[in-house]
Amino acid sequence: MKKKITILVIVCAVLSILSCKTDSKNTKNLVKEVTFTKEGELTLFDTKDTIPSTIATLDIEIADDDYQIQTGLMYRKSMQNNQGMLFIFSEEAPRSFYMKNTEFALDIIFIDSKNKVVSIQKNAQPFNESSLPSEAPAQYVLEVNAGLSNTWNLKAGDSISFTK
Repeated sequence: MKKKITILVIVCAVLSILSCKTDSKNTKNLVKEVTFTKEGELTLFDTKDTIPSTIATLDIEIADDDYQIQTGLMYRKSMQNNQGMLFIFSEEAPRSFYMKNTEFALDIIFIDSKNKVVSIQKNAQPFNESSLPSEAPAQYVLEVNAGLSNTWNLKAGDSISFTK
């Protein structure tokens, strides 16, 4: 009986050790980098003059369902300066974004249902989970590389148009 218990203990110990073995193939990061997919174009307009002038034209990726809106630009390493992500919501409401799992700084541009910029959160820092709210209700949110809104001299009251 004592011999059977000893054998059982040895077998359990060996199985425990083998089950803890790490396979080098499984230690690799299995997350595939997300790449930009052009889904439309967006133009920003300076509306200070009677005839609006074009500020910039961007290729945009569109986030218009719950998963895309929640994920946004997370897990990406960078974005080109001629690209942006446009979040489209079904209705105008106060909005708040954060930078969880976002690896590069962004300008977050809040836009109302009439396509007018209502506020801008400039230079939102990577991985910062602080709430970054709009200053007025917004139906659209455009994320671009940090610093571009300053480069463009973008301000509240400017407008956008976009195509899918």
